[in-house]
Amino acid sequence: MLDANEIFELQHIVRRVPIADAVLDYALKLVRLTRLTTGEAPDWIVEWLQWGAGPRASQNLVLGAKARALLQGRFYVAAEDVRAVAKPVLRHRLITSFAAEADGVTTDKVVDRLLEQVQPNDSAVLADGRLPRVVAQG
Repeated sequence: MLDANEIFELQHIVRRVPIADAVLDYALKLVRLTRLTTGEAPDWIVEWLQWGAGPRASQNLVLGAKARALLQGRFYVAAEDVRAVAKPVLRHRLITSFAAEADGVTTDKVVDRLLEQVQPNDSAVLADGRLPRVVAQG
């Protein structure tokens, strides 16, 4: 059993776990692609969702990934941590459309397809042409 102070201390530790810009971009992109009004959502998202995830989904996706990283014995967040918590974090923040419901598409299926289509290495940080030069110089 944990008392309140121990829980607060653990929450503080989780928030201090570092996350690389590329992994943060990955988490943000997963959430952003569910938003119907940004113009970034793929056609299948527009068809399957009535409502996408908001900013708190991004925050909780990152916090969940940080907590998972610690539970896995790591002091940094990997893309696999984001992937592992994506369904629990996003499933109740998405509302499927009538068309999706008629086709038997659940929010879990939407998240699965997002995870298939969005790769962790599709990051603006990694796409920056300066990064390979910096790595090569090291």
